[in-house]
Amino acid sequence: MKRRLPAGRLTARRLVVLRHAKSAWNTDAPSDHDRPLNKRGRRDAPRIGARLAELGWGPERVISSDAARTRETWDRMSAAFGDTVEVSFTNLFYGAGTQEVVRALSDEPEKVVTAMVIGHNPGWEELVDALTGADHRMTTCNAALLSIAAESWTEATAQVGCWRLEHLLRPKEL
Repeated sequence: MKRRLPAGRLTARRLVVLRHAKSAWNTDAPSDHDRPLNKRGRRDAPRIGARLAELGWGPERVISSDAARTRETWDRMSAAFGDTVEVSFTNLFYGAGTQEVVRALSDEPEKVVTAMVIGHNPGWEELVDALTGADHRMTTCNAALLSIAAESWTEATAQVGCWRLEHLLRPKEL
């Protein structure tokens, strides 16, 4: 059920939902968790980072899966945002769905306006679909830029189906 918040002292909460860049399949990595990016992924990550910065969507806070490919995606794009971004890596986002991400974001402090989550499909596509109430395809290194007016991240994440998709960035369109 959609519930709109009353107008008042609401802040635009902005969320970048980023699927990791393209990863290598033919690798000596001991597990799926350890797979690195491939050549295309290493090329695309900094391009998406630069475009996010250009659009003014640099995050203050990043929560990422701790898989090798998500870490490498962030490492390759982070230069676009400077060194003031608070970053944490969690194994809870490896194979995560909407509930895990919403739970993590609901704890964010009110001072954080723009947050980024980096992870994997199918969870990231399901997250964007749940928050916006519409179907959106999230291929590798796609960034869904979402916004909602809310006093806190707790309120923002409770508004399933009410988030607005501002942009869907795809490396092949840059």
